[in-house]
Amino acid sequence: MRIRQKDGVFYFVSYPARDLMAKVRFISRFYGEGEQIAPGRIAHDDDVAQFISRIERTDAAFQRALSQAKVKQLRNFYETAVTQPPIPGTVLLFTPERLRFQASGSDSAAGSLTEPGSKFLVIDGQHRLAALHFYLKDRPDDASTINVPCVIFDGRTEDFATEMFVIINSTPTRINKSHLVDLYERVSWAAPDRKFASRLVERLYTEADSPLRYRINRLGGRSQRDKWVLQAELFNELHRWVRGHWRKIQIAGGSSKELPRYYAIIRDFFKAARAAFTDAAWGKENYMVTKPVTIKAMVRVCADLAREDAEPEAGRVARWEERLTPWSELVRQFRVEGFYERFPAKGEVERVARIHRDLAKTAGIEVGKKE
Repeated sequence: MRIRQKDGVFYFVSYPARDLMAKVRFISRFYGEGEQIAPGRIAHDDDVAQFISRIERTDAAFQRALSQAKVKQLRNFYETAVTQPPIPGTVLLFTPERLRFQASGSDSAAGSLTEPGSKFLVIDGQHRLAALHFYLKDRPDDASTINVPCVIFDGRTEDFATEMFVIINSTPTRINKSHLVDLYERVSWAAPDRKFASRLVERLYTEADSPLRYRINRLGGRSQRDKWVLQAELFNELHRWVRGHWRKIQIAGGSSKELPRYYAIIRDFFKAARAAFTDAAWGKENYMVTKPVTIKAMVRVCADLAREDAEPEAGRVARWEERLTPWSELVRQFRVEGFYERFPAKGEVERVARIHRDLAKTAGIEVGKKE
């Protein structure tokens, strides 16, 4: 069946189980009882498959124990279901190839669809198909009677497939928010201020002059260095800052002009903060200076300081190093031992706010109103 929805066209297909299994590729490892499905090789330029495989390797819902239990549960259901359909929900498939649809008779919605030359990428339903794979091996006669309802998207860009994956999986129980930050740039409906903040995170992670380079725990990060803060946590703080200034950012020229300026501000601030806390504490495991709670508080101080003294850019690092010099007197306060007693709070949110106030007060920086 050819389905039209607004400008979109896709297909609803009844696929015989054995035929379907020969046309899909698994990009994650799945386990049965003493057996496993090895993930297929993913090309370096296949961005969608690379993305989904990183999600499934990282997210707790796809770790070996849960994956094995889920596949076993589904296979048991296939074995016991008789009148109840074993796979009542659709499996979503994607191919970048443009498939040919041949309408049957006068009904242009029904017809025949050609298969792609390469295998389908599974956007949603890998566990169901993994269980079907094992079921076909154990009970081929029974499994051969199953037709799988599928929705096929064809001839679209990889961005389309990625966006569809996010729409389906963007609930707290499926994908950690930290992973989704990577996708804001690729998802068309993401708010511009969120895209702006995600780009700031990206620059802080990748730019050679960033004090946080490779120290952000983000999806697909290849660095083996110790991570200081989760991508989502840093994103939240940067978005908090950006959101409060979004109108000004738009008036000043939008992302293309203001992104480099905001990156330079946060970069210079962390350079000054590193100098203030000195090498004795910066990045050291026995100090809380570069732990998430302090990094988040420092981003807030940066927003306060930038409001007072962001311009001119020339000489800004030196000015801010001098401004933050009093922080060197606080170094002992940030030792891991006794830290939570020295900064008592009911929880992380309150502790971040307290450290923010203390750091700003010590440097003589006025704390701005909550954006």
